[in-house]
Parts: sequence; C-alpha cells; structure tokens
Amino acid sequence: MNTETINKTKEVAEQTERITGAEAIIRCLIAEGVDILYGYPGGAIMPVYDEIYKYHGKIHHVLTRHEQGAAHAAQGYARISGKVGVAMATSGPGATNLITGIADAQIDSTPLVCITGQVPSALLGSDAFQETDIVGISTPVTKWNHQVTKASQIPEVLAKAFYIAKSGRPGPVLIDITKDAQFEEFDFKYEKCKGIRSYKAIPDTDPASVTAAAALINNAKKPMIVWGQGVILGEAEAELKAVVEKAGIPAAWTILGASALPTSHPLNIGMVGMHGNYAPNKLTNECDVLIAIGMRFDDRVTGNLNSYAKQAKVIHFDIDPAEIDKNVKTDVAVLGNSKESLALLLAELNENSHDAWHQEFKDLYAIEYDKVIKNDISPTKEGLTMGEVLKQINIETKGNAAIVSDVGQHQMIACRYSDFNITKSNITSGGLGTMGFALPAAIGAKMAAPEREVVAIIGDGGYQMNIQELGTIFQQKTAVKIVVLNNEFLGMVRQWQELFFDNRYASTEMTNPNFVAIAEGYYIKARKVVKREELADAIKEMIESKESYFLEVCVEKEGNVFPMIPSGASVSDVRLS
Repeated sequence: MNTETINKTKEVAEQTERITGAEAIIRCLIAEGVDILYGYPGGAIMPVYDEIYKYHGKIHHVLTRHEQGAAHAAQGYARISGKVGVAMATSGPGATNLITGIADAQIDSTPLVCITGQVPSALLGSDAFQETDIVGISTPVTKWNHQVTKASQIPEVLAKAFYIAKSGRPGPVLIDITKDAQFEEFDFKYEKCKGIRSYKAIPDTDPASVTAAAALINNAKKPMIVWGQGVILGEAEAELKAVVEKAGIPAAWTILGASALPTSHPLNIGMVGMHGNYAPNKLTNECDVLIAIGMRFDDRVTGNLNSYAKQAKVIHFDIDPAEIDKNVKTDVAVLGNSKESLALLLAELNENSHDAWHQEFKDLYAIEYDKVIKNDISPTKEGLTMGEVLKQINIETKGNAAIVSDVGQHQMIACRYSDFNITKSNITSGGLGTMGFALPAAIGAKMAAPEREVVAIIGDGGYQMNIQELGTIFQQKTAVKIVVLNNEFLGMVRQWQELFFDNRYASTEMTNPNFVAIAEGYYIKARKVVKREELADAIKEMIESKESYFLEVCVEKEGNVFPMIPSGASVSDVRLS
C-alpha cells in the first residue's frame, strides 16, 4: 500500500464513526437541526427509540396519543416555523395511521419527514406480524418515499429526504427502515444534501414572462390578485405587499394564503371560495386581468370552471410547472420562487390606484356586511354565533394569535373573521379537509412558537376525532388554548342537508359528552359558556392563562355560513342567504 493510499484511508477513518443504523437516524436528525419529533413507539422502531433515550436533551420526542396526532402535530410545527416537521411510527398500523396526516401535508404543501420502522428485511413480503407495504400505500400521497434495508444507506437517504421535503414546492417524504438496518453497524458520516441531479427544485424564471405579465397589469383597467400559500412558503410577503401597493391592485386570498397580507390592509379585499367574501367572488367574473400568485385554482376557489373568469387575461405565478394550465388556462405563466419573481415584477410595474374599481369592491362589501357580517359578529338574536366568538378572540389577542382551525362551519368562520396581523397565522387543513386536524396541529404550532398565542378553533365533531391528544397537552404542559364551538351537529353537513336535501338531517346530530369534565380529567382548566354575557370574561380569562385552557361555547344549533357558492355553481352565483 503506497503512502497516498494510506493517507486517504486514514482521512476517511477520521471522518467516520462506527455506529448502529438506529443511532445514525438520530444523528442525522440532529444534523438537520431537528429539535422536536412527534411519534409513537412499537416493535419495529424500538431500536431508534432506544437511541432517543440515550440522546435525551439533544432531541425532544413528543409522545402523542395516536400516530395521526403525530403527523398533524408535525404539520402544525412545520406550518408556523417554516421548518421540516418530523413524525415517527412503527410498522403496520403505526405506519398506516400516519397516512391521513401525510395526505393532508401533500395537498397542502407541508414539509414533513416521516420515519417508519419495518419488519426485518428477511421477512419482507411474508405477511409477518405488523408488516404492511407502507411504501406502496404512501406512494400517491408523498413527494418521495424510500425503503432502507442496509444501515449504510441511512445518511444519504435521510439527507435526500430533508432536501426534497423542504425544497421547491414542499411536501411530505416517508422513509421506511427495516429493523435489521437499525441494528446493523456501519461507518457513519453525514453530509447534507445540496442537490439531486434529476430533481430541479425551483424552475428558472423567464424574464420575458415577467415583462409580459407586467404589460398586461399596466394596461389593465380592472386587475385583481388572488394569492395562495405559495406566497408564505416562498417568504414573499414583503414582495406581495409592495406589488399590491405600487400597482394599486385589489388582492384576495385563499384560506391557506391568509395572513400573508394583514387583514387590515386597505387593499386586502378578503377571501375567495365557497364561503369567501361576496365582492372578490362576484368580481372575479368582471376583472380584466386575474393575477394568481402561489395558488392552484382549487375547485373550492373556482366553482364551475366553465364560467370562471372567462373574460379575464390570466397570469399565473407558481413554483410548480404542473399547476400551470391544470385547471385554468393561463395567458402568461411565470415560473419560479414567488419572492424572486414578484421582485422582478415590481421593477416593471407602473404606479396606479384603480379608484373606481376599488369602489365596486367597497359597494359589494357594504351589501355583504348588511346582510351577513353584522348578523354574524353583532347578532341581535338570542343564540350565540360563531362569529361573535371570533370577534371577541380578536379583541383579546389584538389579531396577533395563530389560529388553528379544524374543518367545517367553524373553519370558514375562523378564516372569515379572524384578524391576521402576522404571517403564518392561519393553520388549517385546506385541500384534504381533515376533521381532527386542529388539536394536534395546535400542539405542534405552540411547541414551534412558544412565544405566540395559539388558539385552536374546533367543532364538536372534529374535536372528538383526536380528543385523546389532550393527554399530549397535559404531559408536555403545552399552553394551547382550545375553543370548541358546540352546535351539537356536524354543522357543515347539516347545512347542506338543510339547503339541498330538504332538511333531512341524516346522521349529523351529535349527542355529546361533558367536554368540561373530560378536559378537567386531563388536568386542563376548563369552562363552559352558554350565555352571551359570559363570553367576554371567559375569553379574557382563557387568553390571560399561562397554561393550557379549554373553553366550550354553546352556539346556535342550526346557524348557517354565508356567503356560499353552491357546489358546481359559478362564482357569480354566490348566495348571501
């Protein structure tokens, strides 16, 4: 052996360390800056949990009460922090219980790395105890997945996992690791992934497309922006604000885009979509240039595509080429990261104001306020409304709280009436519409941002889907504020049954338990509000609490959420009653 070979061998030896695959997993997580992971132990992942025990103090594991709770908690962590959320489970049912959270993360572009244990490689395909083909099951709902059968594969695969999850359009990645790979020893060395040859995370922005977009906007008489979560994921909030203000364009948001521009901004015209605001929905079909930024023209936003913005020139800013022309035909597509592409656009925009066009939005808002909003937030009827609860939360939090909502009527009310002064403040299940999302997601959000007030807004139906996560809140001493808006119905389904199924309330009425007693059983301070005069004091007490707090508010049983675009109808057919 010559001197050069000896020196190279010595150099490699100095850079590596012989450890087990299980320890390598923990070392990789630490190298990626993971401080918290959520999970539930079991046989096939037990070697990794043994290493978590040994690395106590360097990485914090949160024992959720269900693997779905782990996935949603990791989502909440990722959504408010902008970092990759991490969830871990054993094989078989542990792995399959992650799937709903993974699917939710996929459609809402949330960066997750999920690690599952698997039976030993010699038993793969034998229907061994707790063996499930989680790679096959998760393939449709992950950005990438991979099965590891050799310990030596772990560093490279996990490095790729974190890079793929966070880069470009974010999403969930699942890594399945056999038990023998966890026990096996190898020479460990970790390098972060900085690129993958066959994967281009961010497409190049064509300057000509930016120039073409600017020309359409500069010549528009009635331009309108609809922005989505791509602005938040791209950290382009300042660029969006600058574009909106320079060109004087009314700007509306999808529910996942909420909070990128403060609610109080004069050019923020509200939410689009099935239960969005009257003006932006109605005037979508009157604008002459529609500028979509980081949104995917979801069916809940567009209504009937055959009648959506047919009069407008459509400009679509997006990081994902697959979204261009997928649902709505685009006249100008601007690919790239929204922060960079909006900065390029800003330089080519003319200053404008569009005062007459803005007045049309104000006139329609006045109609919506008179027919809907004032009755939601300042009702004269006896029963409490969801809207007045959100109004009181705004007063106590001054619009600085992170609102984590579940799915249903309360979700639409929370999105419509929450004040969002800070970005990354609206955390909800958008594309998948997962009931049971909010409670565990609020845990993750609060742990990622302990300095922020985190308020979970949940219906009595969705609350009971993951109510066991109160145990996680108690054990972790996580100061989440939980508000259950109890109407004793699966409210959104009931609303549809009232409007479209002749009031046949099939399997939607809820006979509920004593929610306060359950919360107190987990040693969480709890209170129930039935009367309007009790509401302000209860919310004040909740927000001022330094610990977790549960508040049940009994709201009107058969209240409806308006405006509403009936399924399959045009956005122009938005109903106020």
